[in-house]
Amino acid sequence: MSVLMEIAMFPTDVGESKSKYVAEVLKVIDESGFEYQLTPMATIVEAESVEELSSLIPKMYEALEKMGVGRVYGVVKFDIRPGKKNRLEQKVRSVKERLS
Repeated sequence: MSVLMEIAMFPTDVGESKSKYVAEVLKVIDESGFEYQLTPMATIVEAESVEELSSLIPKMYEALEKMGVGRVYGVVKFDIRPGKKNRLEQKVRSVKERLS
């Protein structure tokens, strides 16, 4: 099974720039060993189950909490597809092939 999770999580009470906070959230994802893709608006992570990806969410929040933030905004979306793998690359490749 392939589960894609698109997540954006950042503090809202720290000023305009969020990059150092997003970097801490990405460290949690990176340490998980799951494949991921950073985009300008969110990060997409791929795993084999919803449970694996859902377990990252409190860890991401804890990383921000340790930085002393008081308020966190988060948005999470899932795309679940049994019988598939490597959709981080495959979905993009499929669209690009149709553009050719």
